[in-house]
Amino acid sequence: MQIARGLLDIHNAGKIHKDFHSGNILHHDGSYISDLGMCQPANNEEQSAKQEGIYGVLPYMAPEVLRGYQYTKASDIYSFGIIMNEYISEETPYNNIPHNDALAIKICEGLRPNIFKYTPKLLADLITKCWDAKVENRPITKELYQELEKLYYKQSKYRSQINEYGDKIKLNRTSEKRSNNIQTHPQAIYTSRLLNFKNLPEPVNSVDVIKTTLHSEYLDCQLDELDLNEINQDEENNIE
Repeated sequence: MQIARGLLDIHNAGKIHKDFHSGNILHHDGSYISDLGMCQPANNEEQSAKQEGIYGVLPYMAPEVLRGYQYTKASDIYSFGIIMNEYISEETPYNNIPHNDALAIKICEGLRPNIFKYTPKLLADLITKCWDAKVENRPITKELYQELEKLYYKQSKYRSQINEYGDKIKLNRTSEKRSNNIQTHPQAIYTSRLLNFKNLPEPVNSVDVIKTTLHSEYLDCQLDELDLNEINQDEENNIE
């Protein structure tokens, strides 16, 4: 909620963060967005010209940015969706695979991080809107903040679903020991760096994610064995 407020303040000031990831969130009597060194005016965000090289943390970067297009307020919203899901799931995105060209391709093809199965549908829907492959489908910052405000403060039916989520987390977190089952890949890089990908595909949404959103009370978007095998195969081909 406070992070969304901070992002709204940045965008209302006519700025874009451009390096928005969980490592730039500070927690002290609240949550605050930090590291505004790359923050720039948003007056050029309609430009479609590609740039040579992009700077950021791959798992949090919108697919259109990975393809070399300018950062926009919408790309900040994409990053917010990744951060929001990370806080709920307590898992850093794509921590079990290399953060390389193969992952960039998969993100453009619709791959997204796991959404924890006890996430309330209302929040899961908001997350998937934020990281939609189509920029125009993502909420603007004001809509995002107002939706979160409504979810947490104004509607008792929403609060009950949030509380239900909290209760299920307490009951299942210890028994599942989800965090202990995951080994961070040595090539999973969570620091900002200069990236330059070539010939990435046009961004699309995963059909599986769309079907799950439409038909499930809770979302559980898994990076399955087939995805992992394809990424590993892509990595081997790139090395060759």
